[in-house]
Amino acid sequence: MHTPLNVISQIAIHAPASTVWDALVNPEQTKKYMFGCETVSDWQEGSTLLWKGVFEGQEMVAVKGTILKIVPGQLLVYTTIDPNSGIDDTSENYLQVTYDLQEQGGVTTLTVTQGDYATVAEGERRYQEAYNNGEGWNPILQAIKQLVEAA
Repeated sequence: MHTPLNVISQIAIHAPASTVWDALVNPEQTKKYMFGCETVSDWQEGSTLLWKGVFEGQEMVAVKGTILKIVPGQLLVYTTIDPNSGIDDTSENYLQVTYDLQEQGGVTTLTVTQGDYATVAEGERRYQEAYNNGEGWNPILQAIKQLVEAA
Protein backbone atom coordinates (compact mmCIF):
# COMPACT_ATOMS: atom_id res chain seq x y z
CA MET A 1 0.00 0.00 0.00
CA HIS A 2 1.34 3.42 -0.88
CA THR A 3 0.54 6.89 0.36
CA PRO A 4 -1.27 8.80 -2.42
CA LEU A 5 0.59 11.80 -3.79
CA ASN A 6 -1.92 14.31 -5.21
CA VAL A 7 -1.93 18.01 -5.96
CA ILE A 8 -5.22 19.53 -4.78
CA SER A 9 -6.15 23.17 -5.44
CA GLN A 10 -9.42 25.00 -4.84
CA ILE A 11 -10.89 28.42 -5.57
CA ALA A 12 -14.22 30.23 -5.12
CA ILE A 13 -15.43 31.97 -8.28
CA HIS A 14 -18.27 34.50 -8.19
CA ALA A 15 -20.16 33.05 -11.17
CA PRO A 16 -22.59 30.23 -11.91
CA ALA A 17 -21.16 26.74 -12.42
CA SER A 18 -22.29 26.84 -16.06
CA THR A 19 -20.04 29.84 -16.72
CA VAL A 20 -17.06 28.23 -14.98
CA TRP A 21 -17.71 25.02 -16.92
CA ASP A 22 -17.57 26.94 -20.20
CA ALA A 23 -14.15 28.29 -19.22
CA LEU A 24 -12.95 24.72 -18.61
CA VAL A 25 -14.13 23.15 -21.89
CA ASN A 26 -14.38 25.97 -24.44
CA PRO A 27 -11.17 26.10 -26.52
CA GLU A 28 -11.45 29.85 -27.00
CA GLN A 29 -11.48 30.25 -23.22
CA THR A 30 -8.79 27.68 -22.34
CA LYS A 31 -6.29 29.45 -24.60
CA LYS A 32 -6.59 32.51 -22.34
CA TYR A 33 -5.31 30.79 -19.19
CA MET A 34 -3.65 27.49 -20.18
CA PHE A 35 -0.43 28.79 -21.75
CA GLY A 36 -2.11 29.38 -25.12
CA CYS A 37 -3.40 25.81 -25.36
CA GLU A 38 -6.89 24.98 -26.50
CA THR A 39 -8.86 21.86 -25.69
CA VAL A 40 -9.79 19.51 -28.49
CA SER A 41 -12.45 16.90 -27.66
CA ASP A 42 -16.03 15.89 -28.34
CA TRP A 43 -16.53 15.81 -24.54
CA GLN A 44 -17.86 12.26 -24.31
CA GLU A 45 -16.75 9.58 -21.85
CA GLY A 46 -14.03 7.49 -23.46
CA SER A 47 -13.08 10.25 -25.91
CA THR A 48 -9.64 11.73 -26.39
CA LEU A 49 -8.82 15.09 -24.82
CA LEU A 50 -5.93 17.05 -26.30
CA TRP A 51 -4.41 20.34 -25.23
CA LYS A 52 -2.96 21.89 -28.39
CA GLY A 53 -0.89 25.01 -28.74
CA VAL A 54 1.80 26.69 -30.79
CA PHE A 55 5.33 26.48 -29.43
CA GLU A 56 8.32 28.00 -31.23
CA GLY A 57 6.16 28.48 -34.32
CA GLN A 58 4.94 24.89 -34.52
CA GLU A 59 1.57 23.47 -33.57
CA MET A 60 1.92 20.64 -31.10
CA VAL A 61 0.04 18.58 -28.55
CA ALA A 62 1.15 19.72 -25.11
CA VAL A 63 -0.96 17.25 -23.14
CA LYS A 64 -3.15 14.32 -24.08
CA GLY A 65 -5.51 11.98 -22.30
CA THR A 66 -8.92 10.37 -22.19
CA ILE A 67 -12.17 11.53 -20.62
CA LEU A 68 -13.15 9.06 -17.90
CA LYS A 69 -16.27 10.77 -16.57
CA ILE A 70 -18.17 13.91 -17.48
CA VAL A 71 -21.21 15.53 -15.90
CA PRO A 72 -21.55 18.90 -17.65
CA GLY A 73 -21.46 21.81 -15.23
CA GLN A 74 -20.40 19.58 -12.33
CA LEU A 75 -17.60 17.10 -12.91
CA LEU A 76 -14.87 16.25 -15.38
CA VAL A 77 -12.38 13.43 -14.82
CA TYR A 78 -9.66 12.74 -17.38
CA THR A 79 -6.27 11.08 -17.71
CA THR A 80 -3.27 13.10 -18.76
CA ILE A 81 0.32 12.81 -19.90
CA ASP A 82 2.76 15.18 -21.58
CA PRO A 83 3.72 13.36 -24.80
CA ASN A 84 6.85 15.52 -25.00
CA SER A 85 8.17 14.57 -21.55
CA GLY A 86 10.14 11.50 -22.56
CA ILE A 87 8.12 9.36 -20.15
CA ASP A 88 6.78 6.14 -21.67
CA ASP A 89 3.30 6.74 -23.09
CA THR A 90 1.69 3.82 -21.29
CA SER A 91 -1.49 3.82 -19.23
CA GLU A 92 0.50 3.27 -16.01
CA ASN A 93 2.17 6.66 -16.46
CA TYR A 94 -0.96 8.72 -16.98
CA LEU A 95 -2.15 10.93 -14.14
CA GLN A 96 -5.80 11.60 -13.40
CA VAL A 97 -7.23 15.13 -13.21
CA THR A 98 -10.60 15.86 -11.64
CA TYR A 99 -12.49 19.15 -11.92
CA ASP A 100 -15.27 19.28 -9.33
CA LEU A 101 -17.66 22.25 -9.43
CA GLN A 102 -20.00 23.02 -6.52
CA GLU A 103 -22.30 26.05 -6.82
CA GLN A 104 -23.96 27.73 -3.88
CA GLY A 105 -25.55 31.17 -3.86
CA GLY A 106 -24.04 32.22 -7.18
CA VAL A 107 -20.52 31.23 -6.11
CA THR A 108 -18.87 28.18 -7.65
CA THR A 109 -16.14 26.34 -5.82
CA LEU A 110 -13.79 24.70 -8.30
CA THR A 111 -11.58 21.95 -6.90
CA VAL A 112 -8.86 20.43 -9.07
CA THR A 113 -7.17 17.19 -8.02
CA GLN A 114 -4.24 15.77 -9.98
CA GLY A 115 -2.42 12.53 -9.22
CA ASP A 116 -1.63 9.92 -8.06
CA TYR A 117 2.02 10.73 -8.58
CA ALA A 118 3.06 7.87 -6.27
CA THR A 119 2.01 5.34 -8.93
CA VAL A 120 3.65 6.74 -12.10
CA ALA A 121 7.16 6.83 -13.57
CA GLU A 122 9.27 9.68 -12.19
CA GLY A 123 6.36 10.43 -9.86
CA GLU A 124 8.29 12.38 -7.23
CA ARG A 125 9.89 14.68 -9.83
CA ARG A 126 6.58 15.15 -11.65
CA TYR A 127 4.84 15.88 -8.34
CA GLN A 128 7.42 18.50 -7.37
CA GLU A 129 7.06 20.20 -10.78
CA ALA A 130 3.25 20.21 -10.52
CA TYR A 131 3.25 21.23 -6.86
CA ASN A 132 5.56 24.12 -7.79
CA ASN A 133 6.58 25.20 -4.28
CA GLY A 134 3.04 24.94 -2.97
CA GLU A 135 1.41 26.70 -5.91
CA GLY A 136 -0.04 23.64 -7.66
CA TRP A 137 -2.95 24.67 -9.86
CA ASN A 138 -3.43 27.99 -8.02
CA PRO A 139 -1.99 30.29 -10.74
CA ILE A 140 -4.24 28.65 -13.35
CA LEU A 141 -7.26 28.81 -11.03
CA GLN A 142 -6.59 32.50 -10.38
CA ALA A 143 -6.49 33.11 -14.15
CA ILE A 144 -9.78 31.22 -14.60
CA LYS A 145 -11.35 33.26 -11.80
CA GLN A 146 -10.22 36.55 -13.38
CA LEU A 147 -11.43 35.45 -16.81
CA VAL A 148 -14.85 34.31 -15.61
CA GLU A 149 -15.52 37.14 -13.18
CA ALA A 150 -14.55 39.78 -15.78
CA ALA A 151 -17.14 38.41 -18.24
